[in-house]
Amino acid sequence: MAAALLSPILEQLTRIVAQEVQEEVNLVVGVEKQVDKLKSNLLAIHSVLEDADRKQVKDEAVRDWVNKLKDVCYDMDDVLDEWSSAILRWKMGDAEENTPSQQKIRCSFLGFPCFCFNQVVRRRDIALKIKEVCEKLDEIAKEKAMYGFELYRATDELQRITSTSLVDESIVSGRDDEREAVVSKLLGESSQEAWDVYAISLVGLGGIGKTTLAQLAFNDSEVTAHFEKKIWVCVSDPFDEVRIAKAILEQLEGRAPDLVELQSLLQRVSESIKGKRFLLVLDDVWTENHRQWEQLKPSLTGSAPGSRILVTTRKHSVATMMGTGHRINIEKLSDEICRSIFNHVAFQERSKDERERLTDIGDKIASKCKGLPLAAKVLGGLMQSKRTREEWERVFCSELWGLDEVDRDQVERGIFLPLLLSYYDLPSVVRRCFLYCAMFPKDYEMRKYELVKMWIAQGYLKETSGADMEAVGEQYFQVLAARSFFQDFKTYDQEDIRFKMHDIVHDFAQYMTKNECLTVNVNNLRGATMETSIERVRHLSMMLSNETSFPVSIHKAKGLRSLLIDTRDPSLGAALPDLFKQLTCIRLLNLSRSSIKEIPNEVGKLIHLRHLNLASCYQLESLPETMCDLCNLQSLDVTWCDSLMELPNAIGKLIKLRHLWIYGSGVAFIPKGIERITCLRTLDVFTMCGGGNESKAANLRELQNLNHIGGSLKIWNLRGGVEDASDAAEAQLKNKKRLRCLLLAFDYSRQNDILIEALRPPSDLENLTISRYGGLHLPNWMMTLTRLQELKLCYCANLEVLPPLGRLPNLEGLVLRSLKVRRLDAGFLGIEKDENASINEGEIARVTAFPKLKELEIWYLEEAEEWDGIGRRVGEEDANTTSIISIMPQLRDLIIENCPLLRALPDYVLAAPLRELDISRCPILTNRYGEEEMGEDWQKISHIPNICFDDYGRKTELFN
Repeated sequence: MAAALLSPILEQLTRIVAQEVQEEVNLVVGVEKQVDKLKSNLLAIHSVLEDADRKQVKDEAVRDWVNKLKDVCYDMDDVLDEWSSAILRWKMGDAEENTPSQQKIRCSFLGFPCFCFNQVVRRRDIALKIKEVCEKLDEIAKEKAMYGFELYRATDELQRITSTSLVDESIVSGRDDEREAVVSKLLGESSQEAWDVYAISLVGLGGIGKTTLAQLAFNDSEVTAHFEKKIWVCVSDPFDEVRIAKAILEQLEGRAPDLVELQSLLQRVSESIKGKRFLLVLDDVWTENHRQWEQLKPSLTGSAPGSRILVTTRKHSVATMMGTGHRINIEKLSDEICRSIFNHVAFQERSKDERERLTDIGDKIASKCKGLPLAAKVLGGLMQSKRTREEWERVFCSELWGLDEVDRDQVERGIFLPLLLSYYDLPSVVRRCFLYCAMFPKDYEMRKYELVKMWIAQGYLKETSGADMEAVGEQYFQVLAARSFFQDFKTYDQEDIRFKMHDIVHDFAQYMTKNECLTVNVNNLRGATMETSIERVRHLSMMLSNETSFPVSIHKAKGLRSLLIDTRDPSLGAALPDLFKQLTCIRLLNLSRSSIKEIPNEVGKLIHLRHLNLASCYQLESLPETMCDLCNLQSLDVTWCDSLMELPNAIGKLIKLRHLWIYGSGVAFIPKGIERITCLRTLDVFTMCGGGNESKAANLRELQNLNHIGGSLKIWNLRGGVEDASDAAEAQLKNKKRLRCLLLAFDYSRQNDILIEALRPPSDLENLTISRYGGLHLPNWMMTLTRLQELKLCYCANLEVLPPLGRLPNLEGLVLRSLKVRRLDAGFLGIEKDENASINEGEIARVTAFPKLKELEIWYLEEAEEWDGIGRRVGEEDANTTSIISIMPQLRDLIIENCPLLRALPDYVLAAPLRELDISRCPILTNRYGEEEMGEDWQKISHIPNICFDDYGRKTELFN
């Protein structure tokens, strides 16, 4: 990882010196010789660092040398960042240095009598720090000769991967017998009478597939039907009874418990499962302390007969301690099955010739898996990007296979070597991104967009000519996912992908980042900080219970760069001022879901801060103006801070801000000056001001030059009027080419039609919602959105006629809600006769309306009576127009609710390949199609697999 530290420092050093020359400013003087010496030493060390990085795994002395180098690199990075920030503040006209009397003489540091004394001290301090790190690096450079390092050029290019799909289809082979055995034991009767719940344990090596097997059983359809409640808890190490009890309760009750005392939690667990048959999975149990288990065990009694506990563990002693009634030993897989798993990943999307050419060497590599499915997946992921036989031979013959000096207490050796091979095959910058994940606790659910922003905050990513930092981070993420470093993917939408690390992979990452990344909780706080030199920790996660006061020992971690605090303890707010004074090197701070009421003024001291996550701090009421002194801040997240009413007024000073999330907060307007933040990539909400804040609020015109804004944008409280339309036109939404989702929320004014025309979005828009629009007609630009995939028209009270939406070629989802529409006719489908169309004699025109529509929802169209199309079926020839018309040929799901006057469904809908039909509060439709009332047209819908009628609370579900 040290190799990835050096390159950015060299680049930053060169950039700062060039910047001082270009800006004709000399803020830090007397360091020219030290800068030259730094460059020379950095280049000399960089040339051998890849060899040192590989040797440190088996040579403790080399590891110590690399660690010393990393410490100096971190110090150097902080000093250079201070220097760069000083230049940035000078350019911005820092408040202390930009009074009218000083503007004429701030062109050079040599005019120091005119500067504030503390600025002089700060710049002198930077010079002293540069000299100090230069001396340290000089000593390290001299020491490198002792280790006989060789020049070793590693790849810095990402190799092409055959697939970037994140669908986590667990490759499960050779476990059919074990799966049947587990399911049988979960469903079968037990003769155990010692206590109410029968426990089963799965025991085996790390990476052998215990968790996967437990997941298969947990998600089995028979198992799901058999148990009233299913609970999954990742226990890991340490065994935290409070956390486990909370996790059980949260899944039983559907919400996080508000209790903190163990006894109260266990009492609630006992009450929640009383008389119910449940399945509890305790995954990855390590503790052999019988007393810990005995505290939890009684709360699980009193359930219905047939309840089960399924335990996964690497230790037989754990299974014995927990008194499991049945033990299933998970054996290693055969070489044949390991080859199958390896081939499935390595040969994905390869030609037959490639398979034949590489199969024999592939079998040899697969034999290195030692029966571990995780090893097979990791090695398969490594070979995915290898195209030539020489590359495959190089992996098989790697000297790393002979490595035997591995701490077996920390990492299973059988999986360590495949992971190490795959790790060293990555470019150094991607390795660094992977190792950063060691700061999270085991089984922590990461979010892709958040992790990429964290990498950016640490300076791991740099823009290229063809991609910005976010796109580069996406590439790195895809590579790590393809190598099986990440798993358990859940996709909620295009922006929200969540995932975890296998616990063995997490062990590996922590082994490789010893003393740099640390996770502590209330149980291991003292032990962790004593075992690890807290002064050397760079990335720290703290999982503290509500009653745990914030540990001041953390103040010793002066070089801390990432701090994630997970606690609801109300005393955290009082600890923050001192924390900010002590830990001034922090680049990333995550206080999400905490109980703080304000951010103290001392936050302005965190000049290195790039990423501040305050999401879901429900009691947070204010942000200080000193936050606007954070000239390096790149991301600010205050989503769901519903007590927060305003952002700092001078937010325009944050010219490096790339991401601003405020959705769900109480923020009533965006302050003036937002137009200065031209590198902004995310602005999820823009609220038009009301309620007397007009003098402080930005208007739409300020969006004009923010053309990097992408993803999703919601514009609230749009009002009609010529002036507003003028501002909207100047906003130039059509130039925001990265924008994919847009919500326009109006105020029901009939003048909205003037305004909406000026809000023309980019033609590549994929998702559009128009809400509370008061105009009579939708905008002319609507039909130019040929890439639109989802459209929602909601609460448009005056809208009687819909445009020909059937002509939108890529529309997959359509929601019509609370409109004044009385009829869904041929105009809505876009198949009305075109007077200008010319069809040659004998030709047949093929017309498809809504060619890709899969989901259609119609809500509260209370005046709609007719839905034209009765007598017209999908793909029928139109006798009048010599054309074949296909309507909604891919429609899968149809929901109709509260359309009391709607008389019938058109034949083209009834003939579509519907999977689900849901009709609610539509009495005429219910009488016509409902089976209970012997509806006359029941047979027309009886073929649909899932049908649901809900007529004013009386619900009938029919599954054919």
